[in-house]
Amino acid sequence: MGAYCLAMAVHGTYPFGGRSRAVNDLGNQLVPFHARLWDLMHGNTTGDLYFNWSSGYGTPFLGDFFTYLMNPFSWLVGGFPRHLVELPVFLVTLFSIGLASGLMTLFLGRLHPGSPWLRALLSVCFGLSAWTISDGFADPMWMWGLVAFPLLGIAYDWCLHRRRWVAGTMLVTLSWAGNFYIAAMATLGMALVLLVRLFVDARAGRERLNTLLRAASMTLSGVLLAAPVLTVSLKASRASQPAPVRVYQGPPTIADYLAQLLPGGLSEGPRVSVGMLPLLLIATLPFIRRVPLRERCGWLFLIAVMAGSFVWLPTILLWHGQAMPNGSPYRASVALTAVLVSVAWLALAREPGRRELLCGAGVVLLLVLFVRNSPHMSRGPWLLVAAGLVPLALLLTLDRYRGRRGSRAMLTGALAGTVFLTSAYTVFNTTVIRDAYDWWAPKRTYDSESLATYELLKSADDWPATRTDPGPHEYANNDPMLLAGQGGSYYSSYVPARTAGALHRLGAGWYVQGRHTLSFTDPVSRAIMGISSYLDRSPGPRGLTRRTVPAPPIVTVRPPGTILDRAATDATVFARQERVLGARVYEVPRLSPSEGSPPAPVAGRGWALVAHPEGGFVRTFTARCRPGTEAYWYAPWFFGRVEVPGRTVKSFGRPTMTSSGLAALGKVPANGTIPVTVVSGRGQYLPQNPLGCLDRTSLDQAVSHLQSTGPQQVRAGGHAIEALFTSGTRGTAVVSVPAASGWQCAVDGARATAPRTLGGLIAVDLGDGATTLRCTFRPPGLRLGLALSAAAAATVLLVAGASVLRTRRRAPR
Repeated sequence: MGAYCLAMAVHGTYPFGGRSRAVNDLGNQLVPFHARLWDLMHGNTTGDLYFNWSSGYGTPFLGDFFTYLMNPFSWLVGGFPRHLVELPVFLVTLFSIGLASGLMTLFLGRLHPGSPWLRALLSVCFGLSAWTISDGFADPMWMWGLVAFPLLGIAYDWCLHRRRWVAGTMLVTLSWAGNFYIAAMATLGMALVLLVRLFVDARAGRERLNTLLRAASMTLSGVLLAAPVLTVSLKASRASQPAPVRVYQGPPTIADYLAQLLPGGLSEGPRVSVGMLPLLLIATLPFIRRVPLRERCGWLFLIAVMAGSFVWLPTILLWHGQAMPNGSPYRASVALTAVLVSVAWLALAREPGRRELLCGAGVVLLLVLFVRNSPHMSRGPWLLVAAGLVPLALLLTLDRYRGRRGSRAMLTGALAGTVFLTSAYTVFNTTVIRDAYDWWAPKRTYDSESLATYELLKSADDWPATRTDPGPHEYANNDPMLLAGQGGSYYSSYVPARTAGALHRLGAGWYVQGRHTLSFTDPVSRAIMGISSYLDRSPGPRGLTRRTVPAPPIVTVRPPGTILDRAATDATVFARQERVLGARVYEVPRLSPSEGSPPAPVAGRGWALVAHPEGGFVRTFTARCRPGTEAYWYAPWFFGRVEVPGRTVKSFGRPTMTSSGLAALGKVPANGTIPVTVVSGRGQYLPQNPLGCLDRTSLDQAVSHLQSTGPQQVRAGGHAIEALFTSGTRGTAVVSVPAASGWQCAVDGARATAPRTLGGLIAVDLGDGATTLRCTFRPPGLRLGLALSAAAAATVLLVAGASVLRTRRRAPR
């Protein structure tokens, strides 16, 4: 922990300097999620653990909680002020490193007895492995997976000695509940370690089988005790927007892969480095005659098999639950870091002699020469390779003073200082390399402007009558959780496909193929979602300004006979918005192409852009609308710019990864003619009707009608919403919340059923007349998970009771 803090302080990184740590998912997801956890712990927000009213205009939350916030250290956030949320998020990483290193020290002692000080030094190398400082640090929930490796190693060691089945089951549960994703990798990795330990053990085959059965039953019971984490997350994952398809590009070259064993660099490949001291000891193991040949072969074979499994597609999928990761395909390499440190300890515990150490140093030298031209070998790795001579010299000297405790204590202290300094420099140099990439630019999570924006949103909050939307993405991908309010921005692996689809069809943009949704930016969609105020970027240095608009309530009523989604065939986004709003507010003009270009759109594809003689692709159209109306453009997958007199709108669409929302082109001039020029650097198609002209008067009338016919009162709980109507209200009640799986609605206390949808929003038929509507959300998979957990708990209690009775019977009278 001290080495990690020293590196951050030298680099000037928060909390020791001005450079933010909020890079990549740490800023976009984890800081906002921890801000929401703070709000939940202090009663400062809408929603609860089941449901999040703030993001995506209402989304399930329990899957997010189980995945992103179950590291026990995450709950420290409640003890700090909200504006200092980034500090406890840093402590999650720091304390996880410390706890993992401490537990690894205990586990190494169970592998083989020996000096706890030397075990602790190798455990530091595990806690500050290349995986931790390159991949794990940005995802605090994964850092609990670092803790899971020694926890599971201790549990399986008890199985090896036929002890503490119940306690081992609790350790499995603790590992899987903290973060099931990395815990699954830790379970597989430590199961392989158990197999090797059984292989080198001298016990009979039947005893080995009993050990495996004991470990399997303990693992199954421990996982089932954490079943709600798995069942809820699995259901949420299956209902989520599909991730972009990633194709494995193939393994790195052998030289590039082996270079990953050297610390201090940062290049593409499995992050397996644990420092020069463990690497030297691993290279020494084959030459230590005091280690039985069977044991040497077993452990080295395990290293080779695991290293190969990280670069072979079938086993990559096995490590990651049969799904290619959306980020690095080598996340499971953390498992090998635990094995490498274990093998290093097995070598050090045997007190290798000088000749054996020199042979190991020769192997390391050959490795360095072989990988010298790898991109991984920047200045930092070369300096750390040179610094590796220091632990070599100290180990050689330790062998010389084998029987002299005072001298050995001094040498061990010198070795500890070497590990401390080289570990700190490894963290520092890797961080410097990483921070030079544009991809790792910090997000603006907490600064003076964002804190002022938070206070502005809280002062304007009108939930549940209407929404206060933080607006388009400004600070992080989860602004509604970071800044408060009830917006459309939501970035998570669990964005429901129904939510992403509903918002997209109504004109909202998205990123990452819909796994990052955005807020609406047009007045019609804002009216549909009941948004009474939103933030907008002001010209000049003032930052964001809150704008207020008339809005209907969150629950509104449509007349009987409203066409719901099962029968809808809307051709344009403008028609979809009108159907959900329940009023005609747009004029959709026909585009007239310029002379010399194709006169008609291609059937099923739309208008094709035409190659320009000077390069690129251009298309010019003319449209006519009533003067004074407002023109809006919607071509979600278009990449380029749209030009009208006095305004240019840039679009960054990319099917199906990035979708652009509705864009305002300004008011229609007095002559009613709108010339539109579309310019792009690549050939593509435009929708057949990308232009709509909004009549503000018609929209105001529609909003007034929804306000006058809406409920008398709207109440919202943590995961429920209730509307009280005038007695006898008929028609279809529309709740401006995407109809994600898990909603049940009841009218006047009748039996609750799954609602229908209007534009992807919750829609409920009020029948012949109703007074109340109540909709409640229950996380899918929760009941099944609780049932499995209860069954596992009963089993564990029975085993514990039987163990107590057996112990009492064996005790002397």
